[in-house]
Parts: sequence; structure tokens; C-alpha cells
Amino acid sequence: MDDDHDDDDDHDDHDDHDDHDDHEPGAPGARVPSVMVSFDIDGTMEFGDPAGPVTIDLVRTAKGLGYVVGCASDRPLSSQRRLWSEAAVDMDFIGGKHDLHVQRDLWTCQRMVHIGDTDVDRHYALLAGFEFVHVDELPPVGTSGWIF
Repeated sequence: MDDDHDDDDDHDDHDDHDDHDDHEPGAPGARVPSVMVSFDIDGTMEFGDPAGPVTIDLVRTAKGLGYVVGCASDRPLSSQRRLWSEAAVDMDFIGGKHDLHVQRDLWTCQRMVHIGDTDVDRHYALLAGFEFVHVDELPPVGTSGWIF
């Protein structure tokens, strides 16, 4: 559930950002992706609570396309890290929905998309300048103009 918070989390207001040289914005030789996609968890991802329609394979597809791929959820960072680790996906960022603007400023992307299932997702995505796509309205893969 998105509002479920663990006491074991390091509840700071900063997003977790990998420090791998190939991911770090501005690092020598860093890739310059054209698309950033952020996924909510609960109600969005297949492993969320409740489960959503977005599969791990779709997230892996985004990674394979060279997109900046992250997670913006209401879950504590420790819970997000554990879920993505269990899914064996190396996320470029993990953080709160309210911090999407931080990721926007860290990366140079032509297009930024947040995929989620609530009005809260929509609010923070639009506030940060992201496109918002509701999980119930995901375009089919291959749709003209869609990122997949």
C-alpha cells in the first residue's frame, strides 16, 4: 500500500541515486538518454500491493532502450530498494513522488514520463514537468509517439 511507511527507513527528503560512472549525470563518458521513465509501485507494478498491470519485463525493456529508469513511490526507500533488488532491476533512481523534480534536474532528458495509478501520481508528475500516464491507459507497445 502506498501509504504504508516502515520505521526502519532512512526518511530523508533526498532521492537515492546510483553512483555508477555510467549512470551519473555529468560524469565523463556518461550516457545522454532521451527518455526518463518513472514507475510507481502499488497499483502500478505487478509486485505492488495491490498488484498493477506493469510487468518487470516492461521495466527491463526501458533499461534496454537506454532510458533513465526509476521509481517514484510513497513507499519508504528501504522498501523500494528491496522490491527492485528482488526483481533484479538496477534502477537509476529511487525516491518519493514528491521528489520527481530532483530527478528532472539531475538528468538531461528530452522526455520524462511517470507511470502511476492515482491522482497523487498525476499531481507530482505534472508539478515536476513529467508527462503522466495512468496504468489503465498505457498505449500498446509500438503505438506511434509512445516510448515503447
